[in-house]
Amino acid sequence: MLARYRRKIGMAAALAAMLAWPWALARADDFDGKRVAAALTRKNIPASPRLPDGHPDLGNSSGSWEPPGVGDMAGSGGGFAGTAQPDKKIDVPFLPAAKAVYDERNANVTKDDPEGFCLPPGIPRMYATSFPFQIYQLPNRILFVFEGGAHMWRVVYMDGRQHTPLEKLNPTYLGEGIGHWEGDTLVVDDIGFNDRSWIDAAGHPHTEQLHVVERFTRVNELILHYEATIDDPGSYSKPWTTSWNILFHPGEEPLEYICQENNADLKHLVGR
Repeated sequence: MLARYRRKIGMAAALAAMLAWPWALARADDFDGKRVAAALTRKNIPASPRLPDGHPDLGNSSGSWEPPGVGDMAGSGGGFAGTAQPDKKIDVPFLPAAKAVYDERNANVTKDDPEGFCLPPGIPRMYATSFPFQIYQLPNRILFVFEGGAHMWRVVYMDGRQHTPLEKLNPTYLGEGIGHWEGDTLVVDDIGFNDRSWIDAAGHPHTEQLHVVERFTRVNELILHYEATIDDPGSYSKPWTTSWNILFHPGEEPLEYICQENNADLKHLVGR
């Protein structure tokens, strides 16, 4: 187990972690959420560190966040990937067509899950997929660098800009994120999604009308609280909100992770 951990943080840091963070050496993907739940019971956790500008330090190069595997963001037991629970169970306000899609996906054991085909998980699912990610705070933007989810990165603009008009946006998996601070909480407003991802592993659907508002709050040195409000009038009769906690791993660096969508052009590489 030590060998697996030092691949990520180096031998010296691993030994330090053995003394300071005994739970870290047993680290594995937190599919059931037990590791973050255990961290929540710890006493005297240091407060969230701060940057010179007064905002909470969301990690930067000091370590990685690793989400629990929140397979069903509604907490109703759907899906077949990740059993960690959100903060509370949600009665999802499905429109009839969206409920039919959801039921079909669960009936066929989510065999068509886009993430299983190496496609990006989308938002908010990126933060419910149990692979490490890092957050880098720059003066005019915040960068999210993900190990999993097809090794994606994400830019959240913090320069006061407005959203690009929808008719000028090219719909993407991660959309266009515009952020601002509300006290110690980073709030990110997201639009411009394509409809090729699932909200979660349980198969909650969405359309290109999806609008997500995310809230990132570093509660203390170990815990990042994540909240997402999902507003999609093409799938749901009203917005619904889900949330959970994400655990910090000091010194941990993401590994290289390769997962590429099926390359349909390989047949043209005929060689000589």
